[in-house]
Amino acid sequence: MGKGGLKEKALRGFAWGAADNVVNMAVTFVFSIILARLLGPEAYGTIAMLTVFISVSNVFVNSGFMAALVRKNNRTEADCSTMFYFNIAVSVTCYALLVLISPYVAKFYNEPVLSPLLKVVGLGVVLGAFTMVQQAQLTIRIDFKTKAAISVVANIVSGGLGVLLAFMGWGVWALAVMNLTGIVVTNILLWTKVRWHPVTGFSKDSFHDLFDFGSKMLASSLIDTLYNNLHTIVIGKVFTSASLGLYSKAKMMAGLPSSSITTVLQKVSFPVLAKIQDEDERLALNYRRLLRVAALFVFPLMMVLAGVAKPLVALLLGEKWMGCVVLLQVVCFARMWYPIHAINLNLLQVKGRSDLFLKLEIVKKVMGISVLMVTLPKGIEAICYGQVFCSVVALAINTYYTGKLIGAGFFVQMRDLAPTVGASILAFIASILVVASTHSLWVGLLAGGTVGVAVFAAVAWIFKFQALEDAKTVLPRGRKDKSN
Repeated sequence: MGKGGLKEKALRGFAWGAADNVVNMAVTFVFSIILARLLGPEAYGTIAMLTVFISVSNVFVNSGFMAALVRKNNRTEADCSTMFYFNIAVSVTCYALLVLISPYVAKFYNEPVLSPLLKVVGLGVVLGAFTMVQQAQLTIRIDFKTKAAISVVANIVSGGLGVLLAFMGWGVWALAVMNLTGIVVTNILLWTKVRWHPVTGFSKDSFHDLFDFGSKMLASSLIDTLYNNLHTIVIGKVFTSASLGLYSKAKMMAGLPSSSITTVLQKVSFPVLAKIQDEDERLALNYRRLLRVAALFVFPLMMVLAGVAKPLVALLLGEKWMGCVVLLQVVCFARMWYPIHAINLNLLQVKGRSDLFLKLEIVKKVMGISVLMVTLPKGIEAICYGQVFCSVVALAINTYYTGKLIGAGFFVQMRDLAPTVGASILAFIASILVVASTHSLWVGLLAGGTVGVAVFAAVAWIFKFQALEDAKTVLPRGRKDKSN
């Protein structure tokens, strides 16, 4: 495929990936608001206590094989079949372990309902293993149109059922059934739409080839998953389930926009940039563009969200959720850097340097755990401030090897991102001042959000941000667009 064809395919992928994330973000957000009002912080805190066990199981099931398969340009049918059988075998093993430890999990948190709940929610680990190859196939083809349709249908069906069960008084079980339903619907649609099934047996050669790359990604993902859920474990153990629910909701609301936009960029850029992994100059050019475009959308969005957090939580979630307002504002400052972290780490996967990926994860997690131990006695708010500190320091760590590999390190990236950071902070100040000056929640939300966005847009236009030009190159503009 020529450069023009590759870029055209990438742009179509970006368009459908963006549609997927925007629609799914909207659907997820609407259902989460309804469920939050019906169930309250306690139910969300209870289900959050199980997140780490499910997340760790999914890491072992994947074992980095999906990234290895997507990255491998000379992949074979034996590779796909080997990944399929491996995923299923590991998923069954993980589920058996979840069943065995479920009574101890309930005892650890002093929540008896967690034992049967983990056995039910854990079924999703096994079900999800049956479609990982299909998902990898869609990523390889940059077919995000099919992914978009499947995920939207799954979210609507599962979300609708979750709301119905919540109305019927199922409590935390409404969330459990909702999660399982989403996986079942996704499985059915993927097997229907992606015409693939294993046609060879398990290959030791394929396994060793995939695992050589995937094992380091497994270790990195495992460390990252345990660390990301460490705060949930500690808060759930030390504080109440309601407190954990407030923290989880703040984390979810702050993570939804940044993760969605970043996921679009990552899903499309990884298979495309993997094809030019040996062209360092071209890689550097495209990575810097991706970083600037990601910041252009995520930074102001997160800062305006922080500015209007108070009226937003009051209007959408209700009075019983007001305890998460300050947490949401603080976490927004940490999560705004998420796309920059993710895109930098993506480079290491494109370059096949999963060993460096692992080293970075270990360094960052040791730092993060140390900060958590210092902030824990001071309360949940202090823990969130600690996350901001870790996010900023991790930025310097993540960019170290980016500079070594393609010459786009910390200072180069900060010079690229500085205008967007400054304009986003101005947007936050404008939003929070508008909110503070009005007694009406609706006026505060609408006016604060509008003024914040307008301030950022005006600054970006007046000072002619390079990111605006980059967006014209990265975002879809039609078939006449030329590749670089």
